[in-house]
Amino acid sequence: MKVKQIDITVYRIPTTGPEADGTMHWDSTTVVLVEPVADSGLRGLGFSYASETAATLIHRDLTPIVVGQEVEDIGLVWGDMVKSVRNVGRQGIASMAISAVDIALWDLKAKLAGQALFKLLGPYREEVPIYGSGGFTTYSIKELTEQLAGWVQEGIPRVKMKIGKGWGTKPEEDLARVKAARQAIGPSAELFVDANGAYSPKRAIDQAKLFTEFGVTYFEEPVSSDQLDQLAFVRQHIPMDVAAGEYGYDPWYFHDMLCARAVDIVQADATRCLGISGWLQAAALAHSFAIPFSAHTAPAIHAQVGCAAPQLSHVEYFYDHARIEQLIFEGAPKPTGGCLRPDPIRPGLGLELKRKDAEQWRISP
Repeated sequence: MKVKQIDITVYRIPTTGPEADGTMHWDSTTVVLVEPVADSGLRGLGFSYASETAATLIHRDLTPIVVGQEVEDIGLVWGDMVKSVRNVGRQGIASMAISAVDIALWDLKAKLAGQALFKLLGPYREEVPIYGSGGFTTYSIKELTEQLAGWVQEGIPRVKMKIGKGWGTKPEEDLARVKAARQAIGPSAELFVDANGAYSPKRAIDQAKLFTEFGVTYFEEPVSSDQLDQLAFVRQHIPMDVAAGEYGYDPWYFHDMLCARAVDIVQADATRCLGISGWLQAAALAHSFAIPFSAHTAPAIHAQVGCAAPQLSHVEYFYDHARIEQLIFEGAPKPTGGCLRPDPIRPGLGLELKRKDAEQWRISP
């Protein structure tokens, strides 16, 4: 069975209020949706949280590669897509465009086989542990503590909040927010922090020492992951685990990160790192280095592929994406007992687009 056509749609969904981390502000999230259609009429579904310019690249550069190919030949198609963007610049938009197509092809292949994607991939587990993620720097203390405590009350035993407010220029405010978060979630839940690269190495080390009083066990991007030497330096001088990798756009980046001994936990995002194919390669790399592995955002996708990773610490249940996936997809998994459990009965990713509901946010055909 061959791919006959690819349909591409872009949606932009407003946030529930202003959101920010240590280095960025945003008020909406863009979803680039890809639907490959087989000559039988069977339709796949994949997406990336990317700029709408990814849709243009998919239409212009990737569609001619995919159309006419056998649905089963994902590895061949993946390799051709990666080669095709050499002069465009693989990292960034091109990788996210390839990711959306690759995810959609895996969904289509699993549907063709009549299997849930995690079953097709070969599961190591049937559910994935999650952590609640949000705690934006725009939140008041009340909003922050209610969100984090709410997740803990729902049975999610670990939560993550944003720090590094104003590019790390308000360390006292960061510390006060971390203290409030710990008081709200109680002594048993794990508390993670994410600076999104806002701190300098010295500031990150100083802050990490203060955070230990409040039981912080995981520090994501204390400094920019673009500077692996600085990340490795911070890792060597703080007591909690250092995590990074969300801006890894291909397996070669993760190889460099692991060789640099820059992290205690590797994160990878299937909507950025060349799709499910690239994500599984990243998972295998982390496993070969005996470094824990985690999935960044997009919980509806990572609930499936996370079951197929040789080892997995957790999946990020990111507030924005979890909300969007419930809004526009039928079948998006919901947390149960601190885990996401993909439906073994629903084929592929188990998702179906709510076309009428999503239409209000469509910005391009």
